[in-house]
Amino acid sequence: MTTLFFAAITALAMAAPPTEKPVTIVEGPQPPVRITRGTVLAPAEGPAVVLYAAVNQTDQEMEQFTVMALVFKADGTPKARQVAPGRRTLEPHETKYSTLVLDAAAVDPTDIVVIGVDQAQRAGSETWWHADIRPLAEAAVPVKKQ
Repeated sequence: MTTLFFAAITALAMAAPPTEKPVTIVEGPQPPVRITRGTVLAPAEGPAVVLYAAVNQTDQEMEQFTVMALVFKADGTPKARQVAPGRRTLEPHETKYSTLVLDAAAVDPTDIVVIGVDQAQRAGSETWWHADIRPLAEAAVPVKKQ
């Protein structure tokens, strides 16, 4: 039993830590919620995960928001698009951290990940703020000529 325990501990200690890579952040005009930083964590196994910080830039509570991630190949070719809800309820000027699992396609080490808030809703309102993130992301990624 002791040998099995030490073998398990050794295997865990030798497992490669996830690699980290910054994301490119884009935003639409006057976003009520914005991404202030983001990092792609790529574990040895499983999908990549984006860890990001979102801040409410308003004096009003935000009920909810969604984050879009676009993955591009190194040459600028679009590879995947994914949308996920962000954290619920952001108090005025509050910052919260959340994650987005990039399981729509494998993220290669040379891929470029672009994220941004694409919609947000104030508490007690039926109105949504919207931004078309795709063209902003495409403009942020350099296209390499072949």
